[in-house]
Amino acid sequence: MNLGLMLDAVTVLPSGIALTLTLTVLSLMAGFLLSVPLAFVRAFGRPAFSGAALAYTYVVRGTPMLVQLFLIYYGLGQIEAVRASIFWVVLRDPFWCALLAFSLNSAAHTTEILCRGLQSVPRGVIEAAASLGLKRFQTARLVTFPIAFRISLPAYGNEVVGMIKGSSLASTVTLLEITGMARQMVSTTFAPYEIFIVAGAIYLLLTSIAVKATQFLERRLSTDRRPAQRPRLRWRPPLPGRGITTPLS
Repeated sequence: MNLGLMLDAVTVLPSGIALTLTLTVLSLMAGFLLSVPLAFVRAFGRPAFSGAALAYTYVVRGTPMLVQLFLIYYGLGQIEAVRASIFWVVLRDPFWCALLAFSLNSAAHTTEILCRGLQSVPRGVIEAAASLGLKRFQTARLVTFPIAFRISLPAYGNEVVGMIKGSSLASTVTLLEITGMARQMVSTTFAPYEIFIVAGAIYLLLTSIAVKATQFLERRLSTDRRPAQRPRLRWRPPLPGRGITTPLS
């Protein structure tokens, strides 16, 4: 094992962390925004709309993300109508193709995660909200979704970790994130063992931070936390000739 090459990799590969995090965060944000209405459609929508959402999640979750990325990056460029449209300005850039593929993939997984959470919300809670006069949108925004998100948080944490690791596929379309930088170093040093060990350690660090952040958020949103105990009051004895007691804090 060449320790010198590993030290070189430690100094070079972190330059790809910014692109990795950018792809991951933007994909998760776009996927989450798209998945929220889809999850409500899947859980409570009419059969036709729910079936359409199910078809989308079934196809995307059942096919490799690498295939989806290649279909967007290489496949859409083969369609003349796409090349002649205004969308070609975006789709010819590998960054936006990767972001689109990752966002659609994340949206499909997150839709099913939130759908299970929405279906796990007790029916009595929804009925109680309706009895208070809340409209359907208010109930969904103030009652149903917060409870469903808290239920779905552990599974969504796995999606975050999976997207961090899945962002390495961006290297296949010439993007120089962590894996792309590692492949570039390997092509010049012919030492994949040392370099990819360092790359794997960086991914392990990022996923560990994501896991800790998810666990912290779970504790913050947990309803099982015991409230802080208030200090007990000590009582003075009654004053002479008076039936009054006063507390001591």
